[in-house]
Amino acid sequence: MKEITVTIDYEGMKYQTNIITNKEAREEEILKKAEEQVRKQWNN
Repeated sequence: MKEITVTIDYEGMKYQTNIITNKEAREEEILKKAEEQVRKQWNN
């Protein structure tokens, strides 16, 4: 497992989030998880 800090653009704003994933994860998977995490935080 590894922890990655990701900055994504969501609804015109930039957000930074940490993602914990396996070492073999591709960039697309990591970005998808980051966007899902930010979306969940704003919808709760």
